[in-house]
Amino acid sequence: MYRFTVSKMSCGGCAKSVTRAVQGVEPNARVGVDLETKLVTVSGSAEPADRIAQAIRDAGYPAEQA
Repeated sequence: MYRFTVSKMSCGGCAKSVTRAVQGVEPNARVGVDLETKLVTVSGSAEPADRIAQAIRDAGYPAEQA
């Protein structure tokens, strides 16, 4: 399981965009989003964490592995 802090995520639309970005890299990943803590959890992914973080960044959301 990977955890990412996504600082600019603030609404349901942001959560959907981040989820789509992760699933664009790893379609079978399970993505959990906590808007209050700005934490995204990704499980079931065989992709490296840096590739997932880059996909989130490419969607416009700064992401750092937590």
